[in-house]
Amino acid sequence: MRKLWIITMETYLRQIKSWSFLILVLAPFVMLGLTVGIGYLSGTSGQDSQRIAVIADRSSLRKQFIRQNKSDVKADIHSTSAAKKAVKANQIAGYLVLKSDAQQVTATYRGGQSLANGLKAQVDVLLAQQQQQLNLANAKLSTAQAQALQQQPQFKQIVHKKTGSDKIARLISFWVMVLLVYMILITYSSITATEIASEKGTKIMEIIFSSTTASKYFLGKILGVLLVIMTQLVVYVVGGWSSYLVAQRVSISKELVANNQDLINKVLGNLFSVNLVYLLLGVVLYTILAAFSGALVAKAEDASKAAQPATYLSMIAFFATFPFQNNADVLVVKILSYVPFFSSYFMPLRIIDQSVSGWAVVGSLAILLASILLLIRYIGGIYEGLMLQTDDTSFWKSFKRGISYR
Repeated sequence: MRKLWIITMETYLRQIKSWSFLILVLAPFVMLGLTVGIGYLSGTSGQDSQRIAVIADRSSLRKQFIRQNKSDVKADIHSTSAAKKAVKANQIAGYLVLKSDAQQVTATYRGGQSLANGLKAQVDVLLAQQQQQLNLANAKLSTAQAQALQQQPQFKQIVHKKTGSDKIARLISFWVMVLLVYMILITYSSITATEIASEKGTKIMEIIFSSTTASKYFLGKILGVLLVIMTQLVVYVVGGWSSYLVAQRVSISKELVANNQDLINKVLGNLFSVNLVYLLLGVVLYTILAAFSGALVAKAEDASKAAQPATYLSMIAFFATFPFQNNADVLVVKILSYVPFFSSYFMPLRIIDQSVSGWAVVGSLAILLASILLLIRYIGGIYEGLMLQTDDTSFWKSFKRGISYR
């Protein structure tokens, strides 16, 4: 057990200390930071020039409008003359003049461009509210008549399970999950295959196999890579959650997050579920295949070829999910959700679509886990022979021979 732990930790530490791992982990956060930073700078640089000034003959009317539209109003301009100067200097987009007498409320907008649709809608709402109050006051209605006019219509909203925001949440969850699985599989298949292939035909392998069993060494390699993958996932989860908490408090994204909170909760619920188990087990399965392929190359110089079987198989599974992103209940998806190497893509698709039972998920996980254990046992049994063979033949011939190796 001690030797297995040494092999595991040696593989793990060598991988996480590399620059490639650091870049791989930090790249998404760097890109996110650059995107947010550029968006913030461009937003703040042009923010004032897109705002408007509000001038009103009643301070209460002006304050009410500013309170409802803080982000769109430059509140430090109080007069028409100051607003005209600001428009000429391109400091604001225009200015709105609100007037109210005993009979009518009016609004006049002047600027170099039309008032934005959203802001125009807010102006219309304010005018309607103020005009209604004037009309009621001028009509001199009784209490009962005034209450009758205050009667409001009823609006009911019925959201179907597989339409609207649920559908958008499923699509976002699908793409995030599938792309995450694909990128991690491709990355670690290549890393594992290169790791194994670089040791092929070296004298060090003979020394290692004289001190420990080949199956234990192979298992240690797989566990080491598995720890690296789990480390990356933990960093993504912690970093992603921290970014989400920051986005809830930063002014540039606070409103966006608040307006889409329900959608965000649904997407997070789809991602932080049993789907993460499928991601992890799927990566382990492809990693084992990549390790097997790395042991088949004739020499260390052929390491670039070693990841081909795992890469091609992952690409096939990845692209095969595309036609079914909106139709996860068809027979093909049901069958492939139980097939190892494909279930890591197709079962999460069914889970996100909510078209699968809990027992079906347990059965699929059992098959996937059994496949991993059987592959580890099989490849571990023939690993010494594979690593010590140095016949200079084509990779695919070695692959066929490796499958039938005893």
